[in-house]
Amino acid sequence: MYIKYFRFLVAILFCAITSCSTVREKPRPATSTGKEAKREFRGAWIQTAFQGEYKDMTPARMKKDFIRKLNYLQACGINAIIFQVRPEADAFYKSDIEPWSRFFTGEQGVAPAGEFDPMAFLIQECHKRNMEFHAWLNPFRAGTSGTSTLAETHVYHEHPEWFVTYNKQLLFDPGIPACREYICRVVEDIVSRYDVDAIHMDDYFYPYPVNGIPFPDDNSFRTYGKGYTPDERDNWRRENVNTLIRELKHTIVKTKAWVRFGISPFGIYRNKKSTPDGSGSNTNGLQNYDNLYADITLWAKKKWIDYNIPQIYWEIGHPAADYITLAKWWDKNAHDIHLYIGQDVARTMKASDLTRKMELSRSLHHVKGNCFWPANEIVWNTDGIADSLQEHYHKTPALIPAYTHMHNGRPKKIASPRAERTEKGYTVKWFAREDRKDPRNPQYFVIYRFLPGQKIDLNNPANIAAITRYTECYIPNKKLKCRYVITAVDRFHNESKGKRIKGM
Repeated sequence: MYIKYFRFLVAILFCAITSCSTVREKPRPATSTGKEAKREFRGAWIQTAFQGEYKDMTPARMKKDFIRKLNYLQACGINAIIFQVRPEADAFYKSDIEPWSRFFTGEQGVAPAGEFDPMAFLIQECHKRNMEFHAWLNPFRAGTSGTSTLAETHVYHEHPEWFVTYNKQLLFDPGIPACREYICRVVEDIVSRYDVDAIHMDDYFYPYPVNGIPFPDDNSFRTYGKGYTPDERDNWRRENVNTLIRELKHTIVKTKAWVRFGISPFGIYRNKKSTPDGSGSNTNGLQNYDNLYADITLWAKKKWIDYNIPQIYWEIGHPAADYITLAKWWDKNAHDIHLYIGQDVARTMKASDLTRKMELSRSLHHVKGNCFWPANEIVWNTDGIADSLQEHYHKTPALIPAYTHMHNGRPKKIASPRAERTEKGYTVKWFAREDRKDPRNPQYFVIYRFLPGQKIDLNNPANIAAITRYTECYIPNKKLKCRYVITAVDRFHNESKGKRIKGM
């Protein structure tokens, strides 16, 4: 049903097939770690490519549907939405560079009624709920249904020489510098015009290989492969992707320095048998480095990306790609950027693996959270996933881990927080810097509640009473006389020192 599932199954052909349990996992607490972390990335991917649900929706219905999903995901503890805004060199947002997506309106290039802008709407609604919005782009895919369905404004018609066809897909040729420049232009446009928290790309770089069909880049290699022998074409391809990632990071930083850049690669970097020094994982499957020409660990070392979400979609105990083996390998090779684990909801729940996977992710030193594929599986409560998240694994709220490699410093404390008693509680008001264009200024606020005699502990998420982006918040009345402390958090998720709220 989903193209991503199809792509995953194709990749699995490189792996041994194993059966999985279909027993529904009962919600149960994580017992190995004993507590939830105050800071944890809890993301969910919302796919638009090859989805038919949007094209039949009016803007009013789509807004209602988005709000329903966001409310449900928020109730499940999700604090970051990764939304696919560019599936096929087209747009789920208003763009002067690329046409409206066919997955949005049913026909590429046709604008929605009232010029509704889904990305602008979702950013506003996510931030209203203090959820991050990550704009997810497919860099090289340009079409999957031939060129006849492409809008007149599609870049293919202006520059057909930029494109190749492989396995029935129309793709930008990664070896052509002008293609990379164009993709950077698209990203710069998004970052400059929209209040996104991050730019996100998944595992589509060079396409998944088809046995016996070479990638058709002979022309670009002859033109741009100077300094590489024919036997070194793989190195040239890797350098093409390296160059794109490096240039994208530079583009983002020069446009808005606080916007992050993240990648969710295929779950295997390299198999041990492919590495002369044995540094690869003890697995036997498709490889980022060798098959997709994506050198993820280099990007992490160079800080060209700010977070990494490897798609470890296999079950625990999979004979060719064991989840535990891969999670530990990525943890060992995190290279001081944020590492989150990509989870396949349906496979995880059918195998009754959720508890062990959540426990493992929270026990590994460099893993700072999880991201769930796809968001709809949570909304559908597949095999009790939503129940488990609400009742146990996301029972308390979580802040996004601080991106200290981008900026490491506290925002200024809140000024003059005071509470006014109402009939059913308190209205808390405070002052903070109004200029939020400076990412070091407060962007949202955290209010902590402490019972009489309870030690002030801002590290325990159970003490969080509210998280808000406004400078006013309503707190329901408690019978006990509690103490309240408020902090400010900047765009990098650095938190200020606490300030006691007077009047409560």
